[in-house]
Amino acid sequence: MSPVSLSAPRVLLDATSVPADRGGVGRYVDGLIGALAEAGIDLVVAAQRSDAERFTRLASGLEVIAGPSAISHRPARLAWEQTGLPLVAQQVKAQVIHSPYYTMPLHASVPVVVTVHDVTFFSEPELHSAVRAGFYRSATRTAVRRATRVVVPSQATRDELERLLDADDQRIDVVPHGVDLANFHPPSEAETRRVNDRLGLHGRPYIAFLGVLERRKNVPDLVRGWVKAVEGREDPPALVLAGSSGWDDGVDQAIAEVPDHLKIVRPGYLRPADLPGLLGGAMIVAYPSKAEGFGLPVLEAMACATPVVAPAGRPYNEFARGVAFEVNPLDPDSIAQGLQRAVAGGAQPVGARRAADFTWERAVQAHVNLYRELAA
Repeated sequence: MSPVSLSAPRVLLDATSVPADRGGVGRYVDGLIGALAEAGIDLVVAAQRSDAERFTRLASGLEVIAGPSAISHRPARLAWEQTGLPLVAQQVKAQVIHSPYYTMPLHASVPVVVTVHDVTFFSEPELHSAVRAGFYRSATRTAVRRATRVVVPSQATRDELERLLDADDQRIDVVPHGVDLANFHPPSEAETRRVNDRLGLHGRPYIAFLGVLERRKNVPDLVRGWVKAVEGREDPPALVLAGSSGWDDGVDQAIAEVPDHLKIVRPGYLRPADLPGLLGGAMIVAYPSKAEGFGLPVLEAMACATPVVAPAGRPYNEFARGVAFEVNPLDPDSIAQGLQRAVAGGAQPVGARRAADFTWERAVQAHVNLYRELAA
């Protein structure tokens, strides 16, 4: 990646909120930090002690400051965010603070940018636990009211912030996520075989889902749609549900209803290094989520040239229109039909070409323009 044009301000990015398992948000933060560092941005990263070494390896010469060990617990981290983070910003002479996951320091002496990933805690609160929804609603309201600027990954999320919270559209910047094309690409046979064997499939074809197994991801209806889609096939593909468990009691119930001759694999959290082989080695990547701010696994699967089944409409039409096989996520029959169309449609090189338009380089330039504006 070539260095960005003109001088950029000194930025403190607070990565202490990134979960231990690098889900979509973790991959966003990792991708952004790596691309900012590669582009030559004057960047300092605040991190959990357990993450500090990994961030140091992420980019040569990256300045990483480890927070106190106590902030591995959320209450302590939130308290440190209000007191310790502004102090770190002063010590490193940061000109901008970027908080990439909803919450922010309220009394920083420099402009604060906050990334709000989605507003489903307001629009579909029933898809989240009451405690989780309450926390993120409060954090989002605070960011909209107090942050200097708010970054969102899609126009759909921006529109929802305006509709639901009467947010000032002049203070909201739409910056779509990027995809790391060095990692997410049509994989080699050796890459797909390694992951296939690790999943215990040993050459058996499969349909993949990637994400936290939580209520809004709609995994139970995916399971039921898959059962309908492969009914009567002599060699039905397995279903791989990759991701850590979340708040959804319906997943186990749906799996218990699966006929014995069908195979489901639940590998749990997979390392980022395994994801290209998982997505690129699948017959289909299915992501019938009921509500999203972006849907990063869809873009990553597109980069691997794998057929994608995803809901019709926003936010997917902002980057996957004409590529994804569109379904109604509330209807298992529609999901089944989408899976069947995707199998018949075969590989999607057009998806890889479309994904190449959504680079971290482009996302970095948009962030740097914002940082520069605020520092000025």
